[in-house]
Amino acid sequence: MPVLYCICCIWALLLFVASPAAAQQGQAPQPAEGDTGYTIFVRGEPIGREDVTVQRTTAGATTIVSRTRIGPPVNLVTRRAEVRYGADGSPESVYVDAQLNGADVNLETTFENGVATTKGTEGATTIAESHPVSPQTIVLPNLLFGVYEAVGRRLVGAAPGTELRAYIVPQAEIPVRVRNVTTQRMQTGATTFDVRRYELVFAHPKGDLAVAIAVDERGGLVSVNLPAQGLDVVRDDVSSPTSRTLTYSNPGDEPVTLPAAGFNLGATLTRPKTPAVARVPAVILLAGSGAADRDGIVVGIPTLGQLAGAIADAGFLAVRYDKRGYGQSGGRSESATLSDYADDARSVFTWLRNRRDVDPDRIAVLGHSEGAWVALLAAARERRIAGVVSIAAPSSTGAELVLEQQRYVLDQSKAADREAKIELQQRINAAVVSGKGWEGIPDEVRKQADTPWFQSLLTFDPARIIRDVRQPLLLVHGTLDQQVPVAHVDRLADVGRKGRSRSIEVVTVRGVNHLLVPATTGHTSEYGSLPDRTVSRDVTNTVSAWLAKTFKAVEN
Repeated sequence: MPVLYCICCIWALLLFVASPAAAQQGQAPQPAEGDTGYTIFVRGEPIGREDVTVQRTTAGATTIVSRTRIGPPVNLVTRRAEVRYGADGSPESVYVDAQLNGADVNLETTFENGVATTKGTEGATTIAESHPVSPQTIVLPNLLFGVYEAVGRRLVGAAPGTELRAYIVPQAEIPVRVRNVTTQRMQTGATTFDVRRYELVFAHPKGDLAVAIAVDERGGLVSVNLPAQGLDVVRDDVSSPTSRTLTYSNPGDEPVTLPAAGFNLGATLTRPKTPAVARVPAVILLAGSGAADRDGIVVGIPTLGQLAGAIADAGFLAVRYDKRGYGQSGGRSESATLSDYADDARSVFTWLRNRRDVDPDRIAVLGHSEGAWVALLAAARERRIAGVVSIAAPSSTGAELVLEQQRYVLDQSKAADREAKIELQQRINAAVVSGKGWEGIPDEVRKQADTPWFQSLLTFDPARIIRDVRQPLLLVHGTLDQQVPVAHVDRLADVGRKGRSRSIEVVTVRGVNHLLVPATTGHTSEYGSLPDRTVSRDVTNTVSAWLAKTFKAVEN
């Protein structure tokens, strides 16, 4: 994913809407009382913290007080933010005293006769705004997440299709729709408890925005997730490495811990429904760059989790795991490279080979997007791997891919300074690879870009790696993939056929986007509003049939 794309997504989110809304149930918000801390993550890395205090009067009025400190790329210190609701659930006032990028921000919003009036300053800029609002709109000041405590209580009882209203202070009131409601299990060590997950869609003029809120059984806020931006706000008691949300599960799922290079990987085995009478073949699933969890969740779609279920239904044992440094896996994500991720996959392979219920000669790797690169690299290094399934894999070098995706994002947004942004991205790429040329590049950009992972991505050349892959290869691609256009699969296959692989098959699946679900245009802007969030059966059937054929050939 391009560095500038990551930053633009975060800023577009935080400057427009840092929080989702709640259902209008005609009830006062009933947040849990007391002090609660939350850690703020971007792409799995902690960038800040918010401490929230909720106070309720005997009459039912509620005050939410928040204090926040967020580092780059946001650079925010909220000395005090306060949101007040009346006993009937109507907003009364908002007060914000903060510092953003060194500039003082002081805002005060009042609500009277259906109008929200905001006055204040942001640095040297005077703010005076008035907007019509609904009687029980949920007020969401930018860059505040503590207000979700009230949102969680408002969402209790909301069903899919419920239309919501949210006032983004101090910009406008927008409609919000509850797209889906599910019950999940949260795992903290060996303890599990139920959480309610509400998937919301904000109707943004430039494209829908997906947000997910999880609340516990008493309505207390557990987490806020903005998947397209890689942003998570997680309550302290569930943000430890031993905790994770079971956002998706299959029949036959079994949590396991397996050894890697100096740390353990938290993983899930999915067993075939039919009890095996002999050792069964196995598949290792690898997620792309946008998903660090074992289910491969992007925009609420658990791509790897669904693939694991389909593979198990076809008679194979599937294993998926949290990437190192994320979820229940140890290790350090900030120093990890594509080569390290390939070594982790090989550790899983070794662990599977030593299991008595797995056929050591019939173990394949399956990777999605960047995970396909990791799968190819692991197979090139470990020749005992029996086969490779590459899904939505780029064929260009990482540096070329970053610029291709950067142009796509800029074309979609119709940015006026398109060429300047592309030139800056080229300078960033060159600096990351060479270690020189950082002059004139913002420090916050360098901090995000100058990482071992991004350097390994920029210098990765799948054409060079695929030539060394001897195993049978299946290359799958959706025709509506806009993140990695379908032309990549043919280019990758052409290079692979000049290499050492005994067999290469290419399958393109019509009407499927990068996340492997049915789509209309395939553009990222429609991800949050797609009605069908199930991985296409054409994809799962293709993969299962190829695995059966390949493993049978190996067995014979």
